[in-house]
Amino acid sequence: MFNINLRRDSRKLHRWGAILIALPFLIVLLSGLFLQVKKEFNWIQPPSQSGSQIGASIPFDSILTTAKSIPKLNVSKWKDIDRLDVRPDDGIIKIRGLNGWEAQIDSHTGQILQVAQRRSDLIESIHDGSWFHDKAKLWLFLPSAVVVLILWLTGIYLFFYPYFAKWYNRKRLKKRKQNRQKE
Repeated sequence: MFNINLRRDSRKLHRWGAILIALPFLIVLLSGLFLQVKKEFNWIQPPSQSGSQIGASIPFDSILTTAKSIPKLNVSKWKDIDRLDVRPDDGIIKIRGLNGWEAQIDSHTGQILQVAQRRSDLIESIHDGSWFHDKAKLWLFLPSAVVVLILWLTGIYLFFYPYFAKWYNRKRLKKRKQNRQKE
């Protein structure tokens, strides 16, 4: 019915699986490399500044007023803000706009410390597939990850098979030799 040859079938799976996932895997690989070094390059993620004091005391309405005063953030109401990242130990609040720009303000005075584009969130959405389409994570990148797992398994098998075959042949020949000596 089925003619299963594990070695031959592993090579086929390995070859065709690699072709199927080449592009999604390359995207994940390259974006992952950028994410690994995001704190090393200001172009990817702006460095964190330091505020005047530890803790946070600025009221939320002041944060929104400050955000509105920064043209690059393009904020006119709370819905235009993606997130606030409060760093009490650094004395700063990071305001991330929906457009990928980030402002860092002093958490006590409200003074603007830095305004820069933050590309790490974009790279992260490319990395997980959500940048392409909401369903790309589940229907393209997840199956690709499963195929990578299969490639890993078949690769391990193909790597160790010659060593196992040599060991098995030596064992078989040794046993044959012992049987001949008994006769």
